[in-house]
Amino acid sequence: MPTFLHGPHRIAYTEHGSGERTVVLVHGLLFNQKLMTPLAEHLGRRGYRVVTLDLLGHGASDRPREMWSYSMTAFGEQVIGLLDHLEVEQAVVGGLSLGANTALEAAAFAPDRVCGLIVEMPVLDHALIGCAVAFTPLMLALTVGEPVMRVVSAVTRRIPTGTPALAPVDVALDWVRQDPRPSGALLQGLFFARVAPPSRVRRTLRQPTLVIGHRRDPIHPFTDAGALAEELPNARLVEAGSILEMRLAPKRLTREVKTFLQQVWPADGEAAPAAASSSAA
Repeated sequence: MPTFLHGPHRIAYTEHGSGERTVVLVHGLLFNQKLMTPLAEHLGRRGYRVVTLDLLGHGASDRPREMWSYSMTAFGEQVIGLLDHLEVEQAVVGGLSLGANTALEAAAFAPDRVCGLIVEMPVLDHALIGCAVAFTPLMLALTVGEPVMRVVSAVTRRIPTGTPALAPVDVALDWVRQDPRPSGALLQGLFFARVAPPSRVRRTLRQPTLVIGHRRDPIHPFTDAGALAEELPNARLVEAGSILEMRLAPKRLTREVKTFLQQVWPADGEAAPAAASSSAA
């Protein structure tokens, strides 16, 4: 797997397809780029150059053990660092959950480098209580309970990987196969830093944006997705059936993504529309 240096750390990435139209897809918290591989491969077969990456602390990238190595702003900068490494002037950047917020951070950090956003299940203002309830016990397990989690990690690493039929299970197991100490540091770093660009910054992001949300998850409340679609001048909101729809039954949402990319890069070479209305599917 190729890597590039971002500061002192190696960041791993994978390319799917080729062409002038580049899409960067970013995974969720404590997952790795395998989570985005099915969509990346699908788009890669349809004329896009799709790049997935492992953010610092995830997958095959370096996993420092100091909490100050991790923040949402740093993740956004890593995406722009990837574009620099690939010598890509502009790209559509998208992701799920942590990856969605990373896409927003990348656009806030270097708006001229991001020509479109795919924001699936953002974690914003209405998610703070849900995240505290869900991730505080996990952070304690990865830090105070590190010896137990290390045993769990060792056991799950013995389970064979790479079987196509078990790909969703493999992705889920990667979540617990990791060394718990860097994962604990990562959660602590995110816990004490900003979750996403503030609303006043988000309102300045004029890139065409596809926002995907669903109604049954306190960590990714639909109110956050709806509010984001209202804040961004050129956003469209699509409602998913669940957080698993894109992973297990992706046909409808993949079609929405392809339609969005065709709007960003029209076949006739004309510029993308200046504004798109916000609506729920």
